[in-house]
Amino acid sequence: MENEITALGELVAKVNEIVVAAGDAIMDIYQQPDFNVEIKDDNSPLTRADKAAHNILAAALEALDCGPVLSEEDANIPWGERQQWQQYWLVDPLDGTKEFIKRNGEFTVNVALIKDGVPILGSVYAPDKGWLYYGAKGVGAFKVDDAKAATAAESISPAVVPGSDDVWRIVGSRSHQSDDFKEFVKSFNGTDIVAMGSSLKICLVAEGAADLYPRLGLTSEWDTAAAQAVVEAAGGVLLNWETKQPLRYNTKESLLNPFFIVCAQTSPVWLNV
Repeated sequence: MENEITALGELVAKVNEIVVAAGDAIMDIYQQPDFNVEIKDDNSPLTRADKAAHNILAAALEALDCGPVLSEEDANIPWGERQQWQQYWLVDPLDGTKEFIKRNGEFTVNVALIKDGVPILGSVYAPDKGWLYYGAKGVGAFKVDDAKAATAAESISPAVVPGSDDVWRIVGSRSHQSDDFKEFVKSFNGTDIVAMGSSLKICLVAEGAADLYPRLGLTSEWDTAAAQAVVEAAGGVLLNWETKQPLRYNTKESLLNPFFIVCAQTSPVWLNV
């Protein structure tokens, strides 16, 4: 077990270097006036930055020889092939493309290592902000405030769970706040809604800057896996909304996630809402 933890610690350090390199490519395009935005079949946007980051990540991760790569920008891998995988990389080269296009800085590079359906390592990098969140099973979770300046990594953990009379800091999406979300927050005595884009929403819970993130809308597996690895390594959980069990990956043909909730631990304040 100790050797496995050491190996994961060494591996996540390599992955951190890779996501920063992908972030550099994204920022090169972010400074330009035209992103060459295309619209994909699912009506989501695609830019030159998505493609550039994907190319860097796919080549570098394959070279680590830890398994195949499943990326949002190369996801047409038959289920018959995917279901044979025990370990693989799950990648979103540019999570928060809408935030990228809006130029609000709330976009990330997401890389997770999945083993038997469980995200055991994750790295989430927000290149415009310089924030790097990473974690691995048994290693812990960390945040670097400025990855380009190589500032020291600090250990992170979720906040103490609020009580029924406390104000809950609940993370909502800037782009996808659903009617179900709005109805959910009405069940609390007091809330402070924290708006954030991309997988940074999950990372806010991991570092204790927010208490709860209910996602009552559609996401894909590459949107959540890296940040789930971080929040779990920090001591929190990312749970299927219906079953209250940890989200698992590559268990079915569809790559869509069920609704989910991110927290330090479950609480009777919201458990039966």
